[in-house]
Amino acid sequence: MTHAMVKGSNVPLDAMAVRAVLRWTPGAGIPDVDASALLLGAGGRVRSDEDFVFYNQPRHPSGLVRRLPKRSVAEGLTDTIEADLGGLDASVEQVVVAASSDGAAFAQVRDLRILLYDSASAGGEPLAVFDVRPETGEETAIICGELYRRGDGWKFRAVGQGYPTGLVGLATAFGISVDETAAAEPDPAPSSATAAAPVPGFPPAPPFPPAASGPDEQATVQHQQPAYGYPQPAAQPAPQPAYGYPQPAAQPAHAYPQPAAAAAPAPDPNFVLPPQGPQFVRS
Repeated sequence: MTHAMVKGSNVPLDAMAVRAVLRWTPGAGIPDVDASALLLGAGGRVRSDEDFVFYNQPRHPSGLVRRLPKRSVAEGLTDTIEADLGGLDASVEQVVVAASSDGAAFAQVRDLRILLYDSASAGGEPLAVFDVRPETGEETAIICGELYRRGDGWKFRAVGQGYPTGLVGLATAFGISVDETAAAEPDPAPSSATAAAPVPGFPPAPPFPPAASGPDEQATVQHQQPAYGYPQPAAQPAPQPAYGYPQPAAQPAHAYPQPAAAAAPAPDPNFVLPPQGPQFVRS
């Protein structure tokens, strides 16, 4: 007989190996859902990080709790946790079955439910069914149910407790050590002055010299630098004066103040021009 459960209710289990199946209806804009499990010891905390079974660690080291591949069925998509309760170490007091959403909160997930099956019964009816509904809609991780010891047997409780902090928040709440620093900090970009790492099978490339600093773009005047390694143009000789002809005035250096012209000296009153041309003497 299938037990239709409500939040907080529990049911004893006769089966010692069970499959907890999460099922939901996919569609456009609906996030994907992932099942996970935490094996808890005394105090409601994991004994080590290995007690966390999820998509990056789909099998517990004992082999008694594992995550099965997702499947598409007529009612929607499923993700499954399988647990051999009878073989678990006595230090494991609970197995928490949770769901996490990828990309959006559970307010966007339709028809989420957990179905508990006897693993020994391939096509039998579920032992229990619980429709999981988020309380606020902002949850990105939800504890759907928990398998826990009671005397010599096991029971299943419908939980439906959500976390807005996703799978990381859920895991840390039960004692999992999550190092978010390495994932949050991207690798620093390589510096142009740093030599590239050698490629196996090839000689290492010589280090690049530091790039020469370019001209100061803020400077008003850019000075001409010599082209080292190339012959320089010969300096042009100063133009020779063309005797007997007036010389062209120097061209002004535009945008720069020009030197003031020197004052002309006062004329000598005794100055006499020398005789010009042929000289004739009167007889």
